[in-house]
Amino acid sequence: MPFRVLIPVGLLCALPPLHHGAPGPDGTAPDPAHYRERVKAMFYHAYDSYLENAFPYDELRPLTCDGHDTWGSFSLTLIDALDTLLILGNVSEFQRVVEVLQDNVDFDIDVNASVFETNIRVVGGLLSAHLLSKKAGVEVEAGWPCSGPLLRMAEEAARKLLPAFQTPTGMPYGTVNLLHGVNPGETPVTCTAGIGTFIVEFATLSSLTGDPVFEDVARVALTRLWESRSDIGLVGNHIDVLTGKWVAQDAGIGAGVDSYFEYLVKGAILLQDKNLMAMFLEYNKAIRNYTRFDDWYLWVQMYKGTVSMPVFQSLEAYWPGLQSLIGDIDNAMRTFLNYYTVWKQFGGLPEFYNIPQGYTVEKREGYPLRPELIESAMYLYRATGDPTLLELGRDAVESIEKISKVECGFATIKDLRDHKLDNRMESFFLAETVKYLYLLFDPTNFIHNNGSTFDAVITPYGECILGAGGYIFNTEAHPIDPAALHCCRRLKEEQWEVEVLMREFYSLKRNRSRFWKKTVSSGPWEPPAGPGTFSSPENQDRAREKKPVKQKIPLLSCPSQPFTSKLALLGQVFLDST
Repeated sequence: MPFRVLIPVGLLCALPPLHHGAPGPDGTAPDPAHYRERVKAMFYHAYDSYLENAFPYDELRPLTCDGHDTWGSFSLTLIDALDTLLILGNVSEFQRVVEVLQDNVDFDIDVNASVFETNIRVVGGLLSAHLLSKKAGVEVEAGWPCSGPLLRMAEEAARKLLPAFQTPTGMPYGTVNLLHGVNPGETPVTCTAGIGTFIVEFATLSSLTGDPVFEDVARVALTRLWESRSDIGLVGNHIDVLTGKWVAQDAGIGAGVDSYFEYLVKGAILLQDKNLMAMFLEYNKAIRNYTRFDDWYLWVQMYKGTVSMPVFQSLEAYWPGLQSLIGDIDNAMRTFLNYYTVWKQFGGLPEFYNIPQGYTVEKREGYPLRPELIESAMYLYRATGDPTLLELGRDAVESIEKISKVECGFATIKDLRDHKLDNRMESFFLAETVKYLYLLFDPTNFIHNNGSTFDAVITPYGECILGAGGYIFNTEAHPIDPAALHCCRRLKEEQWEVEVLMREFYSLKRNRSRFWKKTVSSGPWEPPAGPGTFSSPENQDRAREKKPVKQKIPLLSCPSQPFTSKLALLGQVFLDST
């Protein structure tokens, strides 16, 4: 008998939403201008509180009005909030913070840092700020966007992560010491998302710097996960990066897996790579076949497809936005409305929600002000204009201000049932939650540019177009301009050679295939064929000859904060032959 999800109606109605569902007193949708100003005020209350009470620490502790380091002592909230400042229109503060970061952030420190978090927050935040610098009025140096201080900082941070990828499989460790590399006793067990969430930042970095090593290691990691999928097309939650053996075999779309799927889609858009999109679409078939029930997505055993956890995790709320990105609007809206009922039940999304029981899961009742449902609302509103999506934005503003706002910022909600608070304000609140809320209510923001305006930039490698739209958010909501990847092509096979071009033009040769082979890359990257096999790159052959030392596997070492998932804005998908 197939598994069916039954939600007790009484439980869904037991707790009324904090802000009732009527759009407004006259039945109209929420006023975007009003809520845009409310969101801006939220940002500055949190941002100013961080500067006054927590800088230069990573994050603010809003209940005690002080700060603490969480992910490596990078003044992380400042990096995470930088591009949000520009989206809100504050160019003067953007310029000031750029100077502060150059003077204060140092990556030569003896700190054990999460490879995943450092990439999405630090590398991603610096790359985004670098590419937005000229728009923010920063006096950029000659050669920008192919050079610049923020780009050099991003490259320095990324190089600190490269030792983590030196494994027999090419899949990275979860933690690296920024001064000494991977610690000898480091656990080899890493989350799936912690392996497959690098292609956006690392491919951007390779394109801007001309060093292919970053994109290469990210592609190898993606390849290994693809090869490791089960016979029914699913991947698990944690894997041993030395042996390639799955340690946690729960398959789903939520924490520990989510941004791997997201980066296949986003990598396809960023790199115009049909094979990455084909990989995602294959996964999507398996996800729909084995994990989807009544427009909810459950956790199943990766080899058998049997249900292991009938729960909804708040991190899964990115999925409707991902569905909208590939054009699956009807399914996206149905799933979104399921998730929205949970929000209205509690005034937020609990970390875990038991679907059959219609209530929270013990010790997972909190809401750390996550952005995923708001993010999906923004994408779906851009696609449909449905005012229901603005209502979610309104409810989010009202809930967060009523429950979470304190004198020194906004506090994590420890328990949505009684509204107890926790002494932490995650940096993603300013990087993502506030940003997506503002963009939901600001249809004319430059991020939503449809190509009607752009900037022509002269680089050492010719003229390129920037700022035309199509921004791709990394999984921390840092927007990357995809056109920038075409501004700094330094590899010989990717450069237009004027002499060859002119010779081919004037010779009137009919067969131009030889010319094209000289001037473009040698061909698209192909995903490996069957599941469960490894095809090691040449630079890893020697490492793979050595049999890994058998060792006792310690506790799973996925970063303690679950992963968020972001999508591309106004991106293209590759479902036709063009």
